[in-house]
Amino acid sequence: MTESKAESDADGSAAGTKPGTSTDTSTGTATTDTTSKTDTDTDTATPTAAVTGATGFLGTALCNRLLADGWTVRGLCRPTSDRKRTIRDGVDWYVGDLFDRTTLRELVDGTDAVFHLAGVGLWSASPETVERVNREGTGSVLDACRDADTGRLIFTSTAGTRRPDQPGELATETDVVEPIGAYQRSKATAEQFVDRYAAEGGDAVTVHPTSVFGPGDDEFTAQLLSMGLEPTMPAYLPGGLSIVGRDDVVGGLLAAYERGESGEHYILGGENLTYEQAIERIADYADGSPARVQVPAAAIHAAGPVAEVVGTVTEQHVFPFDRKMARLATERLFYSSRKARDELGYESRPLEAHLPAAVDWYRAAHR
Repeated sequence: MTESKAESDADGSAAGTKPGTSTDTSTGTATTDTTSKTDTDTDTATPTAAVTGATGFLGTALCNRLLADGWTVRGLCRPTSDRKRTIRDGVDWYVGDLFDRTTLRELVDGTDAVFHLAGVGLWSASPETVERVNREGTGSVLDACRDADTGRLIFTSTAGTRRPDQPGELATETDVVEPIGAYQRSKATAEQFVDRYAAEGGDAVTVHPTSVFGPGDDEFTAQLLSMGLEPTMPAYLPGGLSIVGRDDVVGGLLAAYERGESGEHYILGGENLTYEQAIERIADYADGSPARVQVPAAAIHAAGPVAEVVGTVTEQHVFPFDRKMARLATERLFYSSRKARDELGYESRPLEAHLPAAVDWYRAAHR
């Protein structure tokens, strides 16, 4: 599913005060002056980027790429985050969260680009926390950008807020659908905040990665690799998805900064594959033992109502899962990245290009 681990470090899960009165983060609407910001000095020799979610799965790769390209990088991180695990030296760390108004303003002030990656994933927290961090946290970042002198904001949402209109079709940026679950709802609302910010005169672009694949991801990537490598994983899902390499998404983020049009949305996808196709190719590459049995769609559909009943009886959200999400898990969620290719010069590579690093990581981490 497209709610993959694109932002593993929430930066907003710690308790904090909501941003001040200059923006209502429940709506994303400014209550003071909303004129456009002063343009960042484009003559600066070394560009500066602020990255929220900097220690997450996607954020670490983005920070490393920015540093390699000569940027000055500021990263937002929580006090408990491991800042040395996978990021090269050179990041200027700002310790706080998405609800720390002072730290956020200092983070973004004077930057050429603000990459807002921080968020809470589908399986990481309660629905209430997911909604708060992803929705209100984005409002906090926009608040800071309004109050400071910043350049372009690049917001990382999810392809899950778009879906194909008909079976067999490819979803595009215009295929906006009713969100399913707390994660999609929170991202859809955050997108509206960013769109409003751009309409007010701010410079902002939204990108929609599909299912992001790469080393270090213990959720989607590890699950998919296990179905292609482990004889103990006998079954696979009946649906399909768009698998995009993490490094390709990073390239898309930079392209959105350089060439995207403010207020626009861009899907950053990869190969559209059924689960069966994906695990067969993983097994072929790594001489693995792929899952041979497809889980019946009816069995997955039946799991949705069961999860709903458990949540009702226990008054706890044990599974972030319901009948709508169960049905979604059996569909072929395929996407078109033509707009990103045409307007940004975005490029994505086949699954095999990302397997060497991912398989090496998986085998080392799951010995």
